[in-house]
Amino acid sequence: MNELSLSLYSLLIQEFVDKETIQKYKAGTILFNESDSVDYMFILLRGSVSLGRVHVKGKEFILKILSGEELLIEYQLYKQQPKYHFYAKTLSDCEMLMIKRTDFERFVQKDPVAQNALSSWLSTRYLKAQMKCQDLMMNGKKGGLYSIIIRLCNSYGIMTDEGILIDLPLTHQELANFTYGTREVIQRMLKELREKDVIAYNQQRLVVKNISYLKDTVDCQNCPYEICGIN
Repeated sequence: MNELSLSLYSLLIQEFVDKETIQKYKAGTILFNESDSVDYMFILLRGSVSLGRVHVKGKEFILKILSGEELLIEYQLYKQQPKYHFYAKTLSDCEMLMIKRTDFERFVQKDPVAQNALSSWLSTRYLKAQMKCQDLMMNGKKGGLYSIIIRLCNSYGIMTDEGILIDLPLTHQELANFTYGTREVIQRMLKELREKDVIAYNQQRLVVKNISYLKDTVDCQNCPYEICGIN
């Protein structure tokens, strides 16, 4: 592979995998909270992590879920004494590398290939954030839920005879947290989709039987999976 096409993840693995010890975390572990000082960035090797915010009244909003080979760089780069704006919590047992923030930033500063990879990584994350905002603002709660289901299909979908199985267990409350809605509203929307034979819901896993219905409703632009994912 041409080194210019290497991902930021691959470059960081090459640089730090022999320098740092793999850390193991149980499901439900808080990696950091809002307003915590940033001392490390995380390289996710295995497992799933949710990132979000908790409103002052206690309501939770999930911004994204990261799984497998991902990076947690959730702060303003090269800022003095940065702080986290979100929390991060493991959804499953995870394995990660913890890299000191200063070591990570120093590596990127001195390596032109890493600088290009970081620019590409940041631009993709920017587009993802913009598209998510668009979906929630233009389509309301129902369209927001539909777009979340489409993104879940792209990130966790497995084709089956019945439809696209979203291979990630999610409660109604967790689905509500993606749209900042209530569990009761999400339950009603999912019931409507089941009655229209658009989805099936079994043991906290969704099967999407008619994804075209969801895409047509939200005027889906059929963005590439790297843009239209839940991560």
